[in-house]
Amino acid sequence: MVLPPGFECEKPKQVCRLLRSLYGLKQASRQWNAKLSSALIHISFSQSQANPSLFTKGDGNSVIALLVYVDDILVASSNMSLITSLKQFLDSTFRIKDLGPLGYFLGIEAHMGKDGLSLCQRKYALEILEEAGFLECKPAATPMIPGLKLVHKEGTLLSDASMYRRLIGRLLYLTATRPDIAYALQQLSQFVDAPTDIHLTAAHRVLRYIKASPGQGLIYPSQTRLHIKAFSDSDWAACNETRKSVTGFCIFLGSSLISWRSKKQATVSRSSSEAEYRALAATVCEIQWLTYLLHDLKVSVTKPAVLFCDSKSAVAIAENYVFHERTKHIEIDCHVVREKVTKGLIKLLSVSTKNQTADGFTKPLPTSLFHCFINKLGIQNLYAPAYRGVLEKTNTPSDEIKK
Repeated sequence: MVLPPGFECEKPKQVCRLLRSLYGLKQASRQWNAKLSSALIHISFSQSQANPSLFTKGDGNSVIALLVYVDDILVASSNMSLITSLKQFLDSTFRIKDLGPLGYFLGIEAHMGKDGLSLCQRKYALEILEEAGFLECKPAATPMIPGLKLVHKEGTLLSDASMYRRLIGRLLYLTATRPDIAYALQQLSQFVDAPTDIHLTAAHRVLRYIKASPGQGLIYPSQTRLHIKAFSDSDWAACNETRKSVTGFCIFLGSSLISWRSKKQATVSRSSSEAEYRALAATVCEIQWLTYLLHDLKVSVTKPAVLFCDSKSAVAIAENYVFHERTKHIEIDCHVVREKVTKGLIKLLSVSTKNQTADGFTKPLPTSLFHCFINKLGIQNLYAPAYRGVLEKTNTPSDEIKK
């Protein structure tokens, strides 16, 4: 214990008496989660196997879902009476504080309207810009210069690497509603061990891009088809140091973007087909997890998920049940994709590179292609002013004649 500032000790052996301690034990958060979970399960809630933080109850039009993050809880249901009874139970058991309708949760701003739900992190983005001193900077059109390849030991090492690490860490959380900066952050996060001035300049460009539209976010329309559609792509041997490829995918539920990833592959691929196929395997695993999650949310998916890939050779490998000599080293991934194709979970379709939505998760794009990439993802600036105005009627010569 440390005495509070300004406390004057009159007696040399005076001590403080500890009346209550919160979060004092290392296992406090675990014990709290166990107590909350047991209380919810006791009133017939089911804990999701895909996401242990999700609890659901009911069926049909009487479904209520509860999402837990430590001691912050989100409740969703179309039946208001279920929400009211749950709040009464939680308040009698734990003494909760009701913050009302969803508006601001863990740094994410939510706006619910008749057309659907919109999510953004404008306040959080402005805080990052203010801390870095970029509130008055010149905006950039793209988060990364096209064709830029970052490597280690290029440039001058930063004297204070903690500043770079803190900036990248805060920007990584911003990707929760900003998939347009996912690839740039995937590249910049590889140099947190020994950042240089070149890496810091690239990070500053991301800040300049955020400055152009800090209120950009995702929109989830209320009227949409519950059908999974995914795009998978890869950039073969993209890393100049390790020659590992980059996997990129985005998954839509109807027209709503619900999952995306930009990640360097764990192994070196011997061909572009292999790199594309490993990206397919990662996308299939994500689709399988999302299917489990939708099942826990009482959402029935009757049609197989459509998975688009711009590599015809990778699609052929997935559909060909005969292992060739050139595909033996990727046999495990082949089993994953082929098994899901056989079970009817996914349906593979070929798509042209021009229509590949996941292209922006594997490489930096020029301005025109990048704006097209954003439009395909359904990202919109929620705080953009509407270009409308009131037109004053003016008297034309014909009106004067009529008068």
